[in-house]
Amino acid sequence: MTIVDSVALRRALADRLAAGGLLRTAPWHEALCSVPRHEFLRGGFFEQVKGSAPTAWYPVVPDDGGWLERCYADESLVTQIAGTIVPADIRGEIMRVPTSSSTMPNLVVRMLEDLYVEDGNRVLEVGTGTGYSSGLLCHRLGDELVTSVEVDPEVSRRAGTALATCGYFPRLIVGDGLAGHRHHAPYDRLVATCGVLNVPYTWVEQTKPGGIILATLCGWLYSSELARLTVGGDGVAHGRFLGGQISFMLARPQLPPPFGMLPDLESGQERPARLGATVLDDWDARFVAQLAAPRAQHLALTLSDGTKHVLVDVEAGSWAVLAQDGEQWTVRQGGPVQMWDAVEDHLLRWRTDGSPALDRFEVTITPEAQRITWPTI
Repeated sequence: MTIVDSVALRRALADRLAAGGLLRTAPWHEALCSVPRHEFLRGGFFEQVKGSAPTAWYPVVPDDGGWLERCYADESLVTQIAGTIVPADIRGEIMRVPTSSSTMPNLVVRMLEDLYVEDGNRVLEVGTGTGYSSGLLCHRLGDELVTSVEVDPEVSRRAGTALATCGYFPRLIVGDGLAGHRHHAPYDRLVATCGVLNVPYTWVEQTKPGGIILATLCGWLYSSELARLTVGGDGVAHGRFLGGQISFMLARPQLPPPFGMLPDLESGQERPARLGATVLDDWDARFVAQLAAPRAQHLALTLSDGTKHVLVDVEAGSWAVLAQDGEQWTVRQGGPVQMWDAVEDHLLRWRTDGSPALDRFEVTITPEAQRITWPTI
């Protein structure tokens, strides 16, 4: 395809997002029409092998037919697997976990719009990734107002090359984004393109009073929500979830530990369960469960006597295993904390309060803690 074709493709993408109500303001529409997403995908991306279990991936590179059109599809494109592997490294298929991607444009645009950027704002981006979001920010604000932190040196290097190709030169920092970047603080806006278990207070400290933090709060049960927080003059950040079931890869320092050897699931104490494991199928309920057991991981085991649902807090050593017998669920628990007791208590209290939607929850970040609450009846 020609350069004219790529211009037409990004204009068409911008128009589709505007028609869907996601691209709401002229400056971001102009940025999306101007910044070539395909330049940030020159190294190719990984395509999921349909029907594969466990999930397998194969590389798609610029020489492949349809590559350019795919760059302007409204979808996330995996760009790195297993922490180091890029499309050029693979011939055939690979079955490992994705570790970096180019976020779907509708989510990129939604977050930029929800950040309420104004002319002259200094922005810290946590998670440079391919650099596409950084390029949009540079186009909107100017290079000197954009700082982006990336934990992976090679990912940062590739992003810097792509940005330079497009004529953008933001401040790119290699480091732990959870620490922010104090040297060029304070910032008017901070946006994280990775999921976090807790909003680091360093982000609040590095954001001006009245400034906005946009971050996706997640847990190891993998329900997550986008929060917009405003920093107060007292150093406390307040805000709410914006809704929409936003999902990002977790920040690498906050990835869950491996399961290792499972506990003896026949030990512990058994009782009838007030709630069964199917409650975790619901996104909102699973998020509430995470508030009660933020370090729990879920594993479904298919055994000769049926499927057992195991929740394990590897670090604490607490666990719960749920099994169904007809209409009745039972739970067996062990370790220092009765994990499923806490989950049931939290979920039943939420239901008593009318099961309010997540966009009604309130988030507060203080120097001591993160607090998430829902309205009561």
